Amino acid sequence: MSKVIKILGTGCPKCKSMTGVVNDVVSENAIDATIEKVEDIMEIMKFNVLTTPALVIDDVIAIKGRVPSKDEVLALLN
Repeated sequence: MSKVIKILGTGCPKCKSMTGVVNDVVSENAIDATIEKVEDIMEIMKFNVLTTPALVIDDVIAIKGRVPSKDEVLALLN
């Protein structure tokens, strides 16, 4: 079953770093996932996230306010 990954952030350098890490993990491990970038502040507010970037997996906030390591992302997706 495909996972839905959302990266919440307004395009800041950390948000771009998180996007890169998540993209790498998904492609390197052939994970069946859809990655969505959420840059609209109103959409981000719906998740009650005050610090970006935030990583949301299947509508559950997994990480917020920092860029995770590849290992951490892989563990969250398995």
